[in-house]
Amino acid sequence: MVVEQLYTGCLAEAAYYIESNGEVAIIDPLRETTPYIVKAADNGAKIKYIFLTHFHADFVSGQVDLAKKTGATIVFGPSATAEYEFHEGTDKEEFKIGDITLTLMHTPGHTMESSSYVLTDTEGEQKSIFTGDALFIGDVGRPDLAVKSNVTQEDLAGHLFDSLRNKIMKLPDDIIVYPNHGAGSACGKNMSEETFDTLGHQKEVNYALRADMTKAEFVDEVLTGLVDPPQYFPKNVMMNKGINTSYADILANGVVAREPDEFEALVKERGAVVLDTRHEQVFKDSFLPGSFNFNIDDNFAPWVGTLIENIESPIVIVADDGREEEVVTRLARVGYDNTIGYLKGGVEAWAESGRPTDSIVSISPDELKMKMIGKINIVDVRKASEFYSERLDTDMVENLPLDLINTNLTEYDKDKEYYMHCVGGYRSMIAASILKANGIDKIIDVNGGFNAMKEAGMNMTEYVCPTTML
Repeated sequence: MVVEQLYTGCLAEAAYYIESNGEVAIIDPLRETTPYIVKAADNGAKIKYIFLTHFHADFVSGQVDLAKKTGATIVFGPSATAEYEFHEGTDKEEFKIGDITLTLMHTPGHTMESSSYVLTDTEGEQKSIFTGDALFIGDVGRPDLAVKSNVTQEDLAGHLFDSLRNKIMKLPDDIIVYPNHGAGSACGKNMSEETFDTLGHQKEVNYALRADMTKAEFVDEVLTGLVDPPQYFPKNVMMNKGINTSYADILANGVVAREPDEFEALVKERGAVVLDTRHEQVFKDSFLPGSFNFNIDDNFAPWVGTLIENIESPIVIVADDGREEEVVTRLARVGYDNTIGYLKGGVEAWAESGRPTDSIVSISPDELKMKMIGKINIVDVRKASEFYSERLDTDMVENLPLDLINTNLTEYDKDKEYYMHCVGGYRSMIAASILKANGIDKIIDVNGGFNAMKEAGMNMTEYVCPTTML
């Protein structure tokens, strides 16, 4: 028997490869299907089932493509509806994979179709449970993503309490919990850096599994501190219920090299969004006017999904040489399927063609100290919870979180100069590039962000973070 967790750090997402006696089950696959097919082929095995724990909100899953290529059966839990063929499982239904069994356990709460899968080995022992977003390590799934006119978030939280107490928590303490997400995902609020654990240990340390907790207390604690989900979440849910462009076609369309003339035409005539995926400290020195900087080496796809509101907009990219396919893949994982090429030769080719470039001034914390002798405008784009925990000790700093930038653009005055920072420079450069694209030009980046400012000995003040800002 093989149980392998396939963890994708940039999405904080875990898919699972389970193999026994020549048969394979895949749980919660990503958009690109080749890794699963190759792994099974290398082991001389055949993919028999594709299990989905629920309709995901934070990424587009690859079950339709994978089923088409392998003939495997797609399985969802009770009440699921989709545009493609699948098997609607029932609570306690058993599925044989070689010599082992996966049993569907309907665990509604995160969503109504949400289901977990319990693996029983050849000796009849329950070895592991794949909980999707019902139970995380250190947390549980947020119950506000599948609200409908007749189902409130309080209703869903109540269902989740029952699913945990009446089903999952009754399993053996030594069973291994394998969730769909880890720390960094917006599907929960308190996830651990660990990606699996025993159920017994989770009963000891997970706030949501306290033995003395009432349903009312659970509902209150689970709902407290939730912020609005990113705008792409409901769009991904709808995509996961439908039949989408195949990943192979997305990739073929996205990795087309475009000369500067053609690239410019795509922007002007088709309204393509320019995403510059280079490191922020490279981007600042020279970039295409109007482009947005999302460094591929950080939390790239979730930030694109949060801030680029038109998921169907054509996209053209500026990328480090050889990384174009990676960019297109990571965009497709969150439903941005319309990449139509990259700038051949990069910014250097653009500049050599005689076209203008833009830049952003970057200063050190020591230089910022000198500027603060006078009156300046400092913008901290970290989350409110970060800002209220610790910030610069000055009334010259204002908190305008990056995730709200599309709604707080009116807070900026085009005639004023702004000094931007986050923790280390990633988010503040995204903000700076969006502001520049919207005609707010007097932007100065504080190199190294909050961490560098602390190291430079700048005065900080600490607050107790309000729970509503978690």
